[in-house]
Amino acid sequence: MAEQTEQLDFIWEGKDKNGRINKGVFPAKSEAVAKAELRRQGYRVTKIKAKSKPLFKSRPKPITPGDIAVFSRQLATMLKAGVPLVQSFDIVGKGNENQSMQDLLLGIKADIEGGDTLSEALNRRPLYFDELFCNLVEAGEQAGVLETLLDKIATYKEKTESMKKKIKKALTYPIAVVAVAFIVTTILLIFVVPVFEDLFKSFGADLPSFTKMVISMSEWMQEYWWIVIASVVGTVYTFGYFKKRSRKFCHFLDRTLLKLPVVGLIMNKSAIARFSRTLSTMSAAGVPLVDALQSVAGACGNIIYSDAVLKMREEVATGQRLQFAMSQAQLFPHMVQQMIAIGEESGSIDAMLAKVADFYEEEVDNLVDNLSSLMEPIIMVILGILVGGLIVAMYLPIFKMGAAVG
Repeated sequence: MAEQTEQLDFIWEGKDKNGRINKGVFPAKSEAVAKAELRRQGYRVTKIKAKSKPLFKSRPKPITPGDIAVFSRQLATMLKAGVPLVQSFDIVGKGNENQSMQDLLLGIKADIEGGDTLSEALNRRPLYFDELFCNLVEAGEQAGVLETLLDKIATYKEKTESMKKKIKKALTYPIAVVAVAFIVTTILLIFVVPVFEDLFKSFGADLPSFTKMVISMSEWMQEYWWIVIASVVGTVYTFGYFKKRSRKFCHFLDRTLLKLPVVGLIMNKSAIARFSRTLSTMSAAGVPLVDALQSVAGACGNIIYSDAVLKMREEVATGQRLQFAMSQAQLFPHMVQQMIAIGEESGSIDAMLAKVADFYEEEVDNLVDNLSSLMEPIIMVILGILVGGLIVAMYLPIFKMGAAVG
């Protein structure tokens, strides 16, 4: 079997039948093939050369949940405008700047052209489309309201991603500042303190206890800095390893997060908001409650709530009302339980859950803003103790000698 020649891009310039100068990039297996094809299209090529390849190939950009949210909105808009499904995927796919996302969408388009339904094509790609997404699309296809369901999915994805970003921002800011403070402290101990130590030795004066302690820390850090780096790297790696592979560790971590002051409140309210928003979306789509709770469990974002929802599902499957199952879980506030009870009585559980989701999403927004305001003075205190303490320790002997001279 002959080896397939790699296709190249050729930059060309030439004149059309009217004598106007045209230029562009033409993909072909060789310069001769490119010239022949351009000539067939009515161009007289005057200049042509292969486009130079970059020295280092850039890694393909990964597909994020945000990309899936944007795609959902684009597809819903296309279908609402009456554009056929295959053509919608072609337009959205080719117009996407992310090559990985483009390949994903055009692959789905090819599956649909091959006879698959949209839900079947999405089910083949569980890495990007979860059970909830696929179930809603399938429900939309069966009921003949795919564009309506895609609109609900897009709204759900947008709200979920927005809340995730706000929580990440609230948690990342203090961690980043403390990390910078740690790096600055390490640099001071390794490079700056030894300079002052040599200066104090030349004076031959007796140093304050605080200064001696800082110098001892500096000497230890100079000799064993590699232990500090290894410990940090090892801790991060171990944390990531067990978080991915140990359910017990995830259970312990999520339970601990829920008990933390302020942060725990944010995690609790965000889990309730996700539960309510997801169940509202699935109920509005006509998905049976027992089936919906299975998907909702994976969307809560916290393993404690996920386990509770799965237990609720078992109770609902035996004939219990959802409101009673929620009260047994002891995780949902009384207000949420009452809203669910009203929804069950009136047959409008999806609308009540949507109101609960709106309320708790707003609560999370307010808490995140408050956390940012609260963390600023705490971070300033930490920086003051770490960096300011080192500076004071270095200047104490100078002040002491100044007082003695005076």
